[in-house]
This record gives sequence, C-alpha cells and structure tokens, in this order.
Amino acid sequence: MISAGDFRNGVTFELDGQVVQVVEFQHVKPGKGAAFVRTKYKNVITGSVVETSFNPTAKFPTAYVERKDMQYSYNDGDLYYFMDMETYEQVPISASVLTDSFKFVKEEMICKILSYKGNVFGVEPPNFVELVVTQTDPGFKGDTATNATKPATVETGAEVKVPLFINEGEKIQIDTRTGEYMARA
Repeated sequence: MISAGDFRNGVTFELDGQVVQVVEFQHVKPGKGAAFVRTKYKNVITGSVVETSFNPTAKFPTAYVERKDMQYSYNDGDLYYFMDMETYEQVPISASVLTDSFKFVKEEMICKILSYKGNVFGVEPPNFVELVVTQTDPGFKGDTATNATKPATVETGAEVKVPLFINEGEKIQIDTRTGEYMARA
C-alpha cells in the first residue's frame, strides 16, 4: 500500500481497478483547510492522463509493473515478435501496443517490454539508436541558413530531419523519444 503523501514521479499504483503512474505531483498546504496532494497521473494501459487531488492519508495498492529486456526479432502482419534472451521464448505483441517511437527499431535491437500481471501494455525502445541514412537529397554549399535541415529516410523507413551535411550511407544517432537527429555515429 502507498499513501498519496508518498507519491513521487513514476510511482505506479492501482486506482479503481486501473493501473496508473504518477506523472506530476504537488503537495499543497493552503492557509485555510487541510493539506492535499494535487496529482497528474497516466493510465498505463490506455495512456489517458487525468489530473485530480487526493487526501495525503488516502491509501492505494501498489502496482508492480514488470520491465523485461527482450530482443525484437521480426514482424508478421499485425504481430511483432520479441525473444526472451534468457529462455529464448518468442513472445508475439500486437501492433496496437507499440508507440510511434517504435519506427526507429530494427531487427535484433533490445527493447523493454512492460507488463502488468502477465499482460503486455507497452514496448520501450532504446533511448538512442544508430541507423544508416538510406535516402536524402544532397546538400549544396552556400545553401545554409541557421540550423538548416532536410528530410532523410533511415534504414527502418522512418523519416528524420537532418543537417545539410549528412549524406546517404552515413550512420546517424537518433533520440527515439523525440525522433530528432542527435549526431553522426
């Protein structure tokens, strides 16, 4: 059990049968009246975010979310297969569980599989990936303004904005959380 007074960012707990994660919290002690905890939490299954207030003494059951490293193997239609590196078991995961950042993942990359009571609800790709640029227009000298960028397609098929000096065949580093070019690899 966890009380609302002990909330911290990232804490998961059960609320009305749903698993939720604290995104933001603030302990408020008004001049008049009792103290309360203003909380913004996210439903980890549906992704919806709700803002509400709790009494600091309110207690909730703690939800243990399992995070397991698995290797992305391949996809077959709407199913994406991940391999458990300890047991070599193949686990199929529906495309509906994957986020937009999964477009930067290529085969054999290690991802974190998030599950609660055996039900997979999320896949976290690595924060940074190195991918090869497969298609981009050439950059021309003198064609630069401050921070000029151009679109580039990487080996997974995702499109990224890159600086003008990046050419086809170069390996670049991408932040999967924002989808932004970071540096040459």
